[in-house]
Amino acid sequence: MPDPAVPPTPPVPLAALLAREDLDLRQIAGPDAAGVTVHWAHTSEMADPYPYLLGGELLLTAGVHIPDAAGTGTYFDDYVSRIVAAGGAALGFGLAPVHDTVPRALVEACEAHGLPLLEVPPRTTFSGVARAVWQLMAQARTAELRRVTEAQQSLAAAASRPDPVPSVLRRLAQRLGGRAVLYGPEGARVAAAGREQPPEVERALAELAVAVTRRSSATATDTAGDVRLAAYALGTGRGFVLGVAAPPRDQGDHTIASVAAVLLTLLTGEQRGGTGAARSAALVRLLLGATPEEVAPLLGAERLVVVHGRPEQGTPDAVAASALGAALGSSLVDLDDDVVRVLLPTDTVPTAYPGWTLGVSAPAEPAGLPGADAQAARALARARATRVPLVRHGERTGLADLLPAGEAEAYARALLAPLTPALTETLRAWLSLHGSWDRTAVALSVHRNTVRQRIARCAALLDADLDDPDVRMELWFALGRRP
Repeated sequence: MPDPAVPPTPPVPLAALLAREDLDLRQIAGPDAAGVTVHWAHTSEMADPYPYLLGGELLLTAGVHIPDAAGTGTYFDDYVSRIVAAGGAALGFGLAPVHDTVPRALVEACEAHGLPLLEVPPRTTFSGVARAVWQLMAQARTAELRRVTEAQQSLAAAASRPDPVPSVLRRLAQRLGGRAVLYGPEGARVAAAGREQPPEVERALAELAVAVTRRSSATATDTAGDVRLAAYALGTGRGFVLGVAAPPRDQGDHTIASVAAVLLTLLTGEQRGGTGAARSAALVRLLLGATPEEVAPLLGAERLVVVHGRPEQGTPDAVAASALGAALGSSLVDLDDDVVRVLLPTDTVPTAYPGWTLGVSAPAEPAGLPGADAQAARALARARATRVPLVRHGERTGLADLLPAGEAEAYARALLAPLTPALTETLRAWLSLHGSWDRTAVALSVHRNTVRQRIARCAALLDADLDDPDVRMELWFALGRRP
């Protein structure tokens, strides 16, 4: 049977047409309508309709072409076999004005050839049946467009989460009711979501992903049993491929998967703040003994800003870190435990990014980047404690800057010498948050009683009254100047 020339609208289930009470159609022969779809309706009184069918039609006839002696020969068998050969989906036989009943020989021929046969009552016109088919197609098309639109919005929302790649894969697998896999170079599986497939299906999908990277085409499809496989090469030039294994469904599934492929291309792409060659050269020069000041021009900026970021939920992975860097406009990204650090040129103004909490340093020259890194860390701690998406380190000159740097650092070192690093960081956070136990506990990810114990220990080691504003001011000054 030839494949029908599929129109740009979803097919109509024959069962939906039979359910229309206004048509009152009745199936009297052929297979169950539940598995039959109709692409269009066509009326013909030709004895051989084959040359006029494209396939997928509900062919409507009143039997005008049937000769009087048709029931005694092979006429009906030949007629039905030609409809089946042309790919016809079903046959509708109209009662009156020519025939009062459906010829018994036609019923037997449709049953023998597996062609659904519908009885069209006298009050139902063929144009009414055709109109009902187009109405059902329009409804299906609207529903399909709504499904695709909702899927696009859902995938876009998933791409903005702190774990964008796993989120996109999970949402795609849910929408298609199957399996979504991200493959890296040479077919290595990077991430997957959705219901696991049998081993032979998983192998076939992995092989298809490898094959698509070796073709000129960006997509490839195949089947494994009753599962449809599809692979989409991501346009990053780095060998990433999206693989999908799902049951055959609607035409919109390809559109949904294509949207996911575009999002994954953006998420896995190498975002460049400068050329890759310049960054590589900067790294090589650092390893060979050059100073940060000497390699900074290769990064496209004499001064840089340090940004620390943490997702509001979960722990960031390498792909999430790259996505944050891309959103901020830089590929100079470092994932350090649960914090992502990003270097930005000073002409780039970082803004809040949904799903993340950010701390931003003041602009710094290469020699001052370690200090800027500490500023960004403190700004992030303050942002998390105050539950705001972004906090910037202040840039205005204070009284402390009026003192010689060497003397200030020596003073701070001597004053804070009794404190361990953990106590120093606790004291810094506690003072920055105006002595709030709860907010300090949130900023340091510890229990509030731990904060109380550490602050009490600080007071004992420093032999100081931490409720005294002058003491607090002196300690804050020292913490800001401690190297």
